[in-house]
Amino acid sequence: MWGLLMVVCLYGAVEYCLRGQSDKSLDDASLIPFADDPEVARRVEAATGKSINAVAPEEPRPGWVTLDM
Repeated sequence: MWGLLMVVCLYGAVEYCLRGQSDKSLDDASLIPFADDPEVARRVEAATGKSINAVAPEEPRPGWVTLDM
């Protein structure tokens, strides 16, 4: 009985949190993990047909050093 009640509460909470989201915004959110790697973004675009706004990682500037701690 408690398990069923907890599942219903979880379902209600997820529905409440996602009530204002559109299909487009949820699709965009699912593609965010691929946006920082242009090569992976191209492969995901080819596989899914969805456009990803990839951002190239920032190149180190002159004078920046890598510190090993």
